[in-house]
Amino acid sequence: MTNYTETIQSLPSEYPEQLTGKNREAFLDSGLTIIVLDDDPTGTQTIYDVPVLTIWGEKEIEAELSANTSLFFILTNSRSLIPENANRLAFEIGRNIKNASEKTGRKTLVISRGDSTLRGHYPNEVDALGEGLGIKNAPHILIPAFFEGGRVTIDDVHYVRDGENLIPAGKTPFAQDSSFGYRSSNLKDYVEEKTKGRIKASQVVSISLNDLREEGPEKVASVLKELQNGQVCIVNATAQSDLDVFSAGFYNAVKQGLKPVLFRTAASIVPSLAGLPLKLPLKRDQIETTGKGGVVAVGSYVPMTSKQLDYLKQHLPVEYIEIQAKKLLDESGFKTETKRVSAKINANLELDRIVVIYTSREVIKGKTADESLQIVNRVSAGVVAAVRGIKVRPRFFIAKGGITSSDILTKSFHVKKAKVLGQIIPGVPVWQLNDCKPFPALIYMPFPGNLGGDDAICKAILKFI
Repeated sequence: MTNYTETIQSLPSEYPEQLTGKNREAFLDSGLTIIVLDDDPTGTQTIYDVPVLTIWGEKEIEAELSANTSLFFILTNSRSLIPENANRLAFEIGRNIKNASEKTGRKTLVISRGDSTLRGHYPNEVDALGEGLGIKNAPHILIPAFFEGGRVTIDDVHYVRDGENLIPAGKTPFAQDSSFGYRSSNLKDYVEEKTKGRIKASQVVSISLNDLREEGPEKVASVLKELQNGQVCIVNATAQSDLDVFSAGFYNAVKQGLKPVLFRTAASIVPSLAGLPLKLPLKRDQIETTGKGGVVAVGSYVPMTSKQLDYLKQHLPVEYIEIQAKKLLDESGFKTETKRVSAKINANLELDRIVVIYTSREVIKGKTADESLQIVNRVSAGVVAAVRGIKVRPRFFIAKGGITSSDILTKSFHVKKAKVLGQIIPGVPVWQLNDCKPFPALIYMPFPGNLGGDDAICKAILKFI
C-alpha cells in the first residue's frame, strides 16, 4: 500500500491556471450536447441542475436536443445486464442518439459512465455504443478518476483510497466482483486483460500527470490528435484541475478537427467537460420535503456497504428490517417476504419513523458470473416489490447500491425523468422525482455502494433529522 498524503505531495504542482470558466465557454461555443449513459444511477454524483432520463427512445432524446439541453444523463442500468443484452442496449441507444442528432442538427458528445472501481461491461459496451453511433473503432478515452470516492490514477495505476492508504484497484474487494472481476491495477494491463489480448498494453497510450501539470492543454490536444482507430488513451488524474486541463486540451483538439472519440469514465470528468464549478453539498433548508419519516433501502453487498450498515445500527436508533434474501429465490417465499416487509415499512412511516430495510448480508453466488448476476437481480426484485407496497409517503428515500437504486426508481416508482438537485454528502446525488406516480416530487438519493466512510449513510440520514 502507498501513503496518500506522501504520494500527493511528491507529485508536480497542479496546473497554475484556473480553467473552469474557459472550459464552460469552449463547451457552449462547441454547440455540443453532452449525453452521459449511466450504467447505474450513481453517476450524477458530481453535477447539479440537469435532467436524467430513464427511457431512451429516439423521441425523448430528440426532445432534449431540440431544447438545446447542454447536458443530460440517460440511466441505462446496463451493469445489471448480461453482456449480450448490455451490448444490444448500448447499440440501440447509440443509434437513437445518432438519428436524433441528425434530425435536430445538434452535435453530441457521448460518455459511457462506468464504475470508478473498474467494474462493468468494458470494452464490449463501449464498442457497441460506437457502432450504434456510426463511429465504430473510434478511440476510447479511459478516465476512471472519481475524487469524492478517493479514486485516483497515477503513473497509469488506478488506486482506491482507504484513509491514508492508496490501494491498487486490482487488490481491492471490488476486483473480486463475481460478475466484473479483474486482476490488473495498471490501466494499460487492464485494457489488455479486458480485451483478452486484442489490444496489447504496449499499444495503449496515456496522458501523464506531468503532461497535464507541466505542459498543459497543448500537450493534451497533441496526444488526442495522434490517436489511431481502435486505440485506447488513459488519462491520469488526482485532482479536478487535472481533468480541467484535459478538458481544455480536448476542446482545443476539437477546434483543430479531432475525429470522434468515445469516453469511458467515472463521474469526475463530467463537470470539467461541461465547465461546471463544483458545488458544496446541499443544506437541509435547500431541500423541500413533505411526508412522514423516511426510508433507506440497502441492497449493495460490497464490504463498504456492510460496514456502513453496521455503523448505522450502532449509532442511529431507527427501525431496521432485514429482508431474507434466500426466501426471495422461490416464488412462494418471495410473495410472503415482500408483503411482510411492506407492512412493517408502512406501520413505521405512519408513526413518522425512519425505516432502514436491508437484504441479508450473506452473498449468494451462482455457478457462473451470469448466474450470480441473475441472483443479484432476483434479490433486487424483492426489494422493488417491498418498496412498491409502500402506501405512506416518506419525506425522503435513500437507495444504497447501483442496481437497487435503479430498479426502485424505474420499477417501484415508474419514473421516466428526474432532476438532479446536487449532492447530500460528497459523491451522493439528490434527485427530485417529479413524475413519481405514488409520491410526486419525492426526494430520492441513489447512494453508491462503494462510496464513503463507515458513517456515510448515517451522515446522509442526519441531514433530515
